[in-house]
Amino acid sequence: MFKLDGKVALVSGAGRGMGFGIAQALATQGATVIVNDFHAERAEAGSAALREQGLSAWGHQADMTDRAAIFAMVERIEAEQGRLDIFVHNAGIPAQGWGYTPFLESPQSEWDAWLQLNLHGLMHACQAVLPKMIERRWGRIVAINSDAARTATGMGLCAYGAAKAAALGFIRNLSGEVGRHGVTANALSLGTMNNWEGSDKVARKSASVPRAGSPQDVGAAVTFLASPEAEWINGQLLPVNGGALVA
Repeated sequence: MFKLDGKVALVSGAGRGMGFGIAQALATQGATVIVNDFHAERAEAGSAALREQGLSAWGHQADMTDRAAIFAMVERIEAEQGRLDIFVHNAGIPAQGWGYTPFLESPQSEWDAWLQLNLHGLMHACQAVLPKMIERRWGRIVAINSDAARTATGMGLCAYGAAKAAALGFIRNLSGEVGRHGVTANALSLGTMNNWEGSDKVARKSASVPRAGSPQDVGAAVTFLASPEAEWINGQLLPVNGGALVA
């Protein structure tokens, strides 16, 4: 199950960390993966690491807040690979320590940065990839979202959470427009991940499993939503958070 042989996937922000884990999971199931990163050297290093594992991967640099760059990248992928079936929007701005700037201290430039990447970048990319997906009547869009869109954290995540909530609203409404064309649009709500010191300790306070999440956990969830078997899942938010916020 969940085989992706013959599919081509684009993962943004995949040169390292969470994005690399997603790219690795998709490639392991047979997809040719395009490793995107803001930094060209990371895109190349990430794709090279996958090829060393015998997987099919190529690197493409592009700023996921730059509409022209996104469209140029997608056009090049279509020309080189002949198709683009899966888009995973993972690109993000790394947190520093426990969170970000408290709201009352945060400048509008930070708000704009979150919106440009998490919302506008996602929207630009979807406009770029969807026409061919709809034409082929098959496609998968997966947006990496956050529990910060659903609950208060007290960690300086107001602007971040607002941008993620907007992105979630976009994905849910997009699903209604593209679903009848054989394309699904879903999101993951991530909890505490193991990409910062002390994450396991925090996760044990909120989750029902004794550790923070890993890139492999996220990659497995993305692979499922990207698979043919997930055809009947559309417009949904799948929590990948160790059981936190169970209602």
